[in-house]
Amino acid sequence: MSIERRVKEVEELFAGLDQEIATFQSQTGLGCKAGCGKCCTHPDIDASPLEFLPWAFNLFLNGKAETTLEELKVSESSICHLYRPISVLDNNSGKCDDYKYRGLICRLFGFGASRDKLGELRLATCKIIKENQSELYENSKEAMKNGLYVPIFTDYYMNLNQIDFRLGNSILPINKAMKAAIEEVLQYYAYRPFPEGYKVIA
Repeated sequence: MSIERRVKEVEELFAGLDQEIATFQSQTGLGCKAGCGKCCTHPDIDASPLEFLPWAFNLFLNGKAETTLEELKVSESSICHLYRPISVLDNNSGKCDDYKYRGLICRLFGFGASRDKLGELRLATCKIIKENQSELYENSKEAMKNGLYVPIFTDYYMNLNQIDFRLGNSILPINKAMKAAIEEVLQYYAYRPFPEGYKVIA
């Protein structure tokens, strides 16, 4: 399957998820605190290269793939390459530098669920939401028990794997996943005509 086709399928999967999360948020009232980036500062976030393929493809179209790949190669930080703190004094406040192209893990965390050992759904969200929106959080847990739909991590990763098992099933530290996504795009176009929309950087 071509890079363009895989990118399109990942983007379609993400678009459906974004709608589901928006519905879940409107039904529960849960939401991230404005300007909070604490979950992005965890050094042990894992992702698959496939969920960053649209991001890597967009970099390639805009002539930024090689320079971004070099940045990832020399960076020693384990915090997501796309995270931008608001200030050096407050690492927990910040934003994603390319929010439109954030990965699947970034979309699901906070408003997706996983199953416990008993098969019960557990909302995978942060301590800040649990503590600062405790009533809404408890109400959401009860609503989920009563059948409120919530996106499930394993379902979405299975759907991702169906697009490209090799790239979707490879779980790496997030910056290595980004690096692998860029390398996939560059290798693909090394001996193929460039796609429509490619910008030649002088």
